[in-house]
Amino acid sequence: MTVRATTRGSQRTSLHATRADVIVCGASFAGLAVARELAGAGADVLVIDRYEIGERATSACAAPTPWLHAMGVGDAIRRELPDMTFTTPHGSVRYRLPWSWSAFDYRALCRGLWAQCDGARFETAKVDGRARDDAGSPDVTVATDRGDLHAPLVVDALGWRRVLSDPHRQPPDAPLSRGLEVHPHSGGDGNALDVWVDRSLARHGYGWRVPAGGEARIGVGSYDPRRHVKEPTIDLAGRVGAPAERYQGNWFPHRLGDGVEGSVFYVGDSAGHCFPLSGEGIRTAFYFGIACGRELRAVLGGDRTREQALARYGAFHERHRPAFSRALRLQRLIPALPPRALTMALRALAPQPLVDRAFGWYLDQAHPSFAGAPGEA
Repeated sequence: MTVRATTRGSQRTSLHATRADVIVCGASFAGLAVARELAGAGADVLVIDRYEIGERATSACAAPTPWLHAMGVGDAIRRELPDMTFTTPHGSVRYRLPWSWSAFDYRALCRGLWAQCDGARFETAKVDGRARDDAGSPDVTVATDRGDLHAPLVVDALGWRRVLSDPHRQPPDAPLSRGLEVHPHSGGDGNALDVWVDRSLARHGYGWRVPAGGEARIGVGSYDPRRHVKEPTIDLAGRVGAPAERYQGNWFPHRLGDGVEGSVFYVGDSAGHCFPLSGEGIRTAFYFGIACGRELRAVLGGDRTREQALARYGAFHERHRPAFSRALRLQRLIPALPPRALTMALRALAPQPLVDRAFGWYLDQAHPSFAGAPGEA
């Protein structure tokens, strides 16, 4: 279990009444993407998180390879995976993708992103929620265990709890999936991301194995938050001949939420940016983080007001709702298919033109070219 690394004793000073131009709550994929977009803006950008940057991974840490290169963090890649396999109780099918996945080192990736956040500062602090704003002030007030912080521009990138909302999200009633994985020091070779769709593992969900060089990342996710996944994860590890060790788990959203609420911007899991069906949330965290950062940068540059930026980012977020809704319908449909019918459907998709079209559509919903596109969200 990760022990929170933070300032202690005489170093743990109060941050009460600290003010910045921008406060980014959360220093993982989405928050760092926002801060990266503000590099060189000449603004006081404060990033806060309860953990040190790169300290606590909460996912299988695999993303489309083109996105990692687009974000300038290719050095974090540990294993490139050009293929995917899908296994059901009635057989397996292997696809060669039109792009590859890559397993990466979480700490190296986060530190690589932070190195690009020129001018931003970082503090460890646990965010408790949004406090009452000072009367007549344009600032948003963020309550933390080190005092109240203030900024006119505030981003919630803290994950599925949606901490700056009231009430926060809480399982099992929120639209969340749950996942658990083990990280054995074996099975890290191979060039395919393996997926199991097997009701004996998860009636509504899937299992996975991600080769990552010096380790494998093996886990099970359930779309039903009431279903525990520890025993299925141990079962899957046994099936592939790996020890169940070094556990890591988390909740992740499977329904798009709201991109803005009041005067706060939401990115990543706090906005439901984890793609339904696949449970993939890293590239979407990058994608929406970049869009949010561009709107903030325009406000800092005097090109638009905060209210205009909130409206524009909210509209950008909403334009993606049809794709997220389509994936959510598939998430509900696939577990309901008879296993033999699902196996036949997977095999029918195997011709390369169909694979290219299906996975091309999937990547297009948050395409890596966006990382290099100029200004407009």
